[in-house]
Amino acid sequence: MNIALLGPPGCGKGTQAKRLEDRLGYLQLSTGEMLRAEVESGSELGSAAKDIIESGKLVPDDMIVDMISKRIDEPDCQKGFILDGFPRTVPQAEALANLLKEKDIPLGSVVEFSVDEDAMVKRIVGRFACTFCGQGYHDDFQKPIVDGVCDKCNGTDFMRRADDNEDTVRSRLKEYHRQTAPIIGFYENLGLLVSIDGMAEIDEITKRMETIVR
Repeated sequence: MNIALLGPPGCGKGTQAKRLEDRLGYLQLSTGEMLRAEVESGSELGSAAKDIIESGKLVPDDMIVDMISKRIDEPDCQKGFILDGFPRTVPQAEALANLLKEKDIPLGSVVEFSVDEDAMVKRIVGRFACTFCGQGYHDDFQKPIVDGVCDKCNGTDFMRRADDNEDTVRSRLKEYHRQTAPIIGFYENLGLLVSIDGMAEIDEITKRMETIVR
């Protein structure tokens, strides 16, 4: 099955996509990671994207769609793929629908992660990671077993993303509602939308996701 994940930044889309990839073999497709891979490869598309990014502009929709089109033709996408971070706008959703129709590839479900925004802000602002191995932690929900020591690699240096602060997070949530939330109605009208509680326990969300994609 092929699915797309919707939800504000920090709602857990990437975590669940990765879990489905590991457990069921559906390929996680993050447009951000795909763009970085194209740029690093030096491909024609990647070179064009690099010039646009370095000029401070957004990569246009048609370029993103071309990149997705190329990627889903690869053999490792044949079992199914999970779009993580795309589409973000109704025009992108329409372009994706046209692309999949041309390729005769069905989109099985679009999963919306419903969240409590105040709790979401607390979740994002409190997160940090080991500088050495990248193991993730949280001030309230997932502290290292030994304070100041990474559980995974015993590292003692930690980092926080510069944009994981309340003002930035609330600005991103506002932008999500302005730009991305209208997609919910788009997919609801197509009968593809499934809403799940994005504030539930991670394992509980995974079980719910597995029932959707199987």
